[in-house]
Amino acid sequence: MNFELDEDIQFLKRNVRDFIQNEVEDVAMQIESEDKIPSRIVEMSKELGLFGLSIPEKYGGLGIGMVGKCALYEEIGATHNGYTTLIGAHTGIGTVGIVEMGNEEQKRKYLPDMAAGDRIGAFALTEPSAGSNATNLKTAAIKKGDKYILNGTKHYITNAVEADVFTVMAVTDPSEGAKGITSFIVEKGFPGFRVGAVEEKMGLRGSHSAEVIMEDCEVPAENVLSEEGRGYVNALKILANGRAGLAARNLGSCQKLLDLSVRYAQERVQFDVPIIEHQAVAHMLSEMAVDIEALRSFTYRVAWMVDEGKKIIKEAAMLKLFGSEVYNRVADKAVQVHGGIGYISDYPIERFYRDARITRIYEGTSEIQKNIIAAQLNKEYS
Repeated sequence: MNFELDEDIQFLKRNVRDFIQNEVEDVAMQIESEDKIPSRIVEMSKELGLFGLSIPEKYGGLGIGMVGKCALYEEIGATHNGYTTLIGAHTGIGTVGIVEMGNEEQKRKYLPDMAAGDRIGAFALTEPSAGSNATNLKTAAIKKGDKYILNGTKHYITNAVEADVFTVMAVTDPSEGAKGITSFIVEKGFPGFRVGAVEEKMGLRGSHSAEVIMEDCEVPAENVLSEEGRGYVNALKILANGRAGLAARNLGSCQKLLDLSVRYAQERVQFDVPIIEHQAVAHMLSEMAVDIEALRSFTYRVAWMVDEGKKIIKEAAMLKLFGSEVYNRVADKAVQVHGGIGYISDYPIERFYRDARITRIYEGTSEIQKNIIAAQLNKEYS
């Protein structure tokens, strides 16, 4: 395994780091208070090519492999997680389906605008009755002539407010169970499609999740992604592919928290010495550092496996589980190291603490990851 980055990725990584530190960090508190990412930051992100990380150069993207993407996600994760999620959800589950499973006509139609950030992507699977049990979809798709008519409601859809292109899962054959689910490319402007209530969340301000409502929504037959009946398989592939990227974003946030915590522990004096000299604090910092290094190695190993085309069902689930649990552990220790100031909203620690919590839930809960891991182990040992 070789995780060495080529010169182009190293150059882009430096540029992204400068942008995050000098531009996004300056408006992090503004994003938190206004629940909005400034348009200037979005435009600068477009200019850097951040919306096209997953999209091949042929269609206007950067065409970066997973190891390279993780290197950039690690930088992006070091700032406000609302901004991180806008980019990550678009370049991950929002576009990967079209890149990996779309036909040539679909790619030519959608990917150039998505690479430029002129069309934002979203992934619509979750429903009120289908969260962890993703096969229990109620959204129905009935073919009528050269169109499918979709009816149903999705919720907790990240980027729903900003998105223009949605990868939507719907049931085309109720008698077939998981094999009766089909994935569609649905545009926000299609008749019968609308965005419903925006959900108020504990964290991730600036990243908007909302209902997606389809009432006799007309979707052209050519917008079936892959083929009819492959939707559930497509969803699993899209989610698995995105898990290395999500772990890398978590890694960036963890490293940021460690940086802040070590600096604070060096400067904060109690009992006449910096608190980093107190064993209780030193041990927390050491545990954070060990967790982060383990996550870094695991993240890039799975990213390498993706680039090599290896099967990663078990490893992706392990990484998603480990990455989200590490982020929560590191955030918790960061609050403890900072003490009272870590609980105050004028400082970034409490924001990361709130933002970390969703990582154990979205894109597959920790419990679901354990189920996937156990199922794969059962196959391996049978």
